[in-house]
Amino acid sequence: MIKKYANRRLYNTDTSTYVTLEDLAEMVRAERDFVVYDAKSGEDLTHTVLTQIIVEQESRGTNLLPIGFLRQLIRFYGDGMQRLVPSYLEFSLDSLTKQQEQYRRRFANTFGTAAFDAVQDQVRKNFEAFEKALG
Repeated sequence: MIKKYANRRLYNTDTSTYVTLEDLAEMVRAERDFVVYDAKSGEDLTHTVLTQIIVEQESRGTNLLPIGFLRQLIRFYGDGMQRLVPSYLEFSLDSLTKQQEQYRRRFANTFGTAAFDAVQDQVRKNFEAFEKALG
């Protein structure tokens, strides 16, 4: 469990140490789950802190989220599709994660745009599967 104090410091109660957003990012990469609580109110801040990690990564120039994607994501807020977007994104990322090793091999052995075409094809298949699941 991670506690976030009013001074914005993060404290890992498991290790009895203060941690940074980068430390938490490393925990995520190592697939070690954690929950972040406000030290005073007990409010769950996990979503906010994970979002901060993404913003920090993006601001370093590690642009994983294209501008067009970000704009479309913003458009979904308040839209009737808003309820479906989290499920779709989670489904798509789960599929990508499961096939990550296969993609790595393809990328390592492929030159040109063929590797990217394979990813686009898989994204299209994932979207079709998601649409079928929705009925």
